[in-house]
Amino acid sequence: MGKYEVERNFLKSNFYKLKSIKTDKMKGLPQPEGIKRYNPDSKIISLPTVSADILKKQDIFQCIEDRRSIRQYSEEAISLAELSYLLWVTQGITGTNKAGLTFRTVPCSGATHTFETYLFIMNVVGLEKGIYRYLPMEHALLFLFPLEDIDKKLDEISLEQPFIPHFTKKSAITFAWSTTPYRSEWKFDVSAHKKILIDVGHICENLYLAGESLDMGVCAIGIYDQDAVDNLLQLDGDEEFIIYLAAVGKKKSKR
Repeated sequence: MGKYEVERNFLKSNFYKLKSIKTDKMKGLPQPEGIKRYNPDSKIISLPTVSADILKKQDIFQCIEDRRSIRQYSEEAISLAELSYLLWVTQGITGTNKAGLTFRTVPCSGATHTFETYLFIMNVVGLEKGIYRYLPMEHALLFLFPLEDIDKKLDEISLEQPFIPHFTKKSAITFAWSTTPYRSEWKFDVSAHKKILIDVGHICENLYLAGESLDMGVCAIGIYDQDAVDNLLQLDGDEEFIIYLAAVGKKKSKR
């Protein structure tokens, strides 16, 4: 395998290693908080109740068949109701158990849910351009800060995209998912990291299908400047860092 050996081995299951490891959970160490704290005096925007009434397509077969990575967007704004739906579909809470673990709209290894959803919002009706974070327990948006030249900064972060360069800055919203690995490491130790990557794939696929159900374009972004995006979102880059992005916008009409 040569130079690929380490990376290929990472892709394999190593769950057997846990049999010889005493995890932090087993040691009785406190479970990390499942959702990042915020200042209660911050600006919070309540999101509309999620409803199927806004869907353009309700046939899941059709959504799967039509799904494509779309990199060209119209200048039409996304509504708050549409954004509410996209956030609920990707990280919405649908229940809790007696231990306080959350059940969400996406599967997750051991209900560890290591992710936070940050948003570069550029064209949403009624929202100021800037950086936001989704609060799943409240189903609300936390306004973090305005960002001058947000499109240019997003373009710089997303580096040289193949196929259609600079498409991210023309999106209405770009999702940026961070991970806090210790939420999973506490329970799964060295087996946590593969699980995290699998779980974030579930999230992005839900976004793709939800976008298609609204006749929106979605394109996942795996090429980005790690340090730049972490610094911009004020993440430490170690205990929490961005792991995946996806651009969203209304599709251009076909002529």
